[in-house]
Amino acid sequence: MRKIAPIFLLILLLAITAGCGGKQTTNAESKEKNSEVKKVVVGTGTQFPNICFIDENGKLTGYDVEVIRAIDKLLPDYEFDFKTMEFSNLLLSLETKKIDMIAHNMAQNEERKKKFLFNDETYNYSPLYITVNEKTDDVKTLEDLNGRKIIAGATSNAAVFLEKYNKEHGNKINIVYAGQGSDDATTQLKKGRVDATLATPFAVDFSNKAVDAEQKVVGDIIINSKVYFLFNKAESELKGEVDEAVKQLKENGTLTKLSKKWLGDDYSVESN
Repeated sequence: MRKIAPIFLLILLLAITAGCGGKQTTNAESKEKNSEVKKVVVGTGTQFPNICFIDENGKLTGYDVEVIRAIDKLLPDYEFDFKTMEFSNLLLSLETKKIDMIAHNMAQNEERKKKFLFNDETYNYSPLYITVNEKTDDVKTLEDLNGRKIIAGATSNAAVFLEKYNKEHGNKINIVYAGQGSDDATTQLKKGRVDATLATPFAVDFSNKAVDAEQKVVGDIIINSKVYFLFNKAESELKGEVDEAVKQLKENGTLTKLSKKWLGDDYSVESN
């Protein structure tokens, strides 16, 4: 009988051990072992209903937050960490490189495009409607707001749109800028200090359920903005990686699933 070489037995034993006791390495474990993983600081907020907010358990969550977490799972060479702040501080923080990207329902405008990078793949659409107190029946269009007050967050896409509209139409609408805090616009509208705001149906639904905001959307879509992530101009490689991840999330149905969960409908596709 031929003797089996000791080296052959060792190789066979290692093969059997690997096959029987092998363990699948998770993406998180892979990141822990990879010392070259790049940390990405994502600026977001805590006061945008269903987009980025603190839930009843004190957890940061919402559609934008969970999309970033889904992207994180697809990109083993990156680790995404959130840094929360007021919306008005996000752009300055990105410009001064205190954060690497923004996830806060951001739409494009010319001023932002001059300073920052937007990714190519939109991950959401944000249809803004005129939003009024539920008892208001004489407002359906922007023309109906001539001589009245409409509130918007400073530097928001809604504010930029309204400023341009006002300039082109004789400054007939009085634009009021919301103060710090999640409920300023809601409170002012409910108490009759302003006549309208621009909001998405899902934000109105959330506010009505959470704080009895007494709001309703009226008329047609005023702005149907494509929503993107925003990057510092030095982060073109990161932008490209995020684009590829967003494509995968579209193809595998993750964006649709998250949108229906957090926003009540599939806003990953354009509304009519």
